[in-house]
Amino acid sequence: MAAYAKCYDPAGARFGVPTFPWKFAPDGYATRRQLRALGLRPGGQEVAAQVMRHHRGRKGGVQVAYLYRVDLAKPVRPMTSRRCGALALAMLARRTCPKCQVVYSFCLPTSLGMCVLCAHLDTPTDPSAIRPVLRRD
Repeated sequence: MAAYAKCYDPAGARFGVPTFPWKFAPDGYATRRQLRALGLRPGGQEVAAQVMRHHRGRKGGVQVAYLYRVDLAKPVRPMTSRRCGALALAMLARRTCPKCQVVYSFCLPTSLGMCVLCAHLDTPTDPSAIRPVLRRD
């Protein structure tokens, strides 16, 4: 019950916005994903409330989800042909290796910045090419 009390601030005095425990938000509020499932978007409105819960894996110890008012939400803008073309070009760029220019059927890892073959082409594969590390004990 103590965790419930830490997250319950309907007036917004402690956190600046009304705060509710996880799964206890009143009707009329929704997260971005919930709005999108309803075919809506926040439409420039400020965060109306938040829900919090204790989370051991997070640095601050809490997980927060921002809530928006459903009655102020606007409908999602329709997909135009120009927007669809721009998204297709962006995805093509994410699938194309900048070094060998091969287009893959998956997005390339951003940690490498190129395809796996080009990234590991520079590393020696022959065991005789690897120099031994000398240790001084």
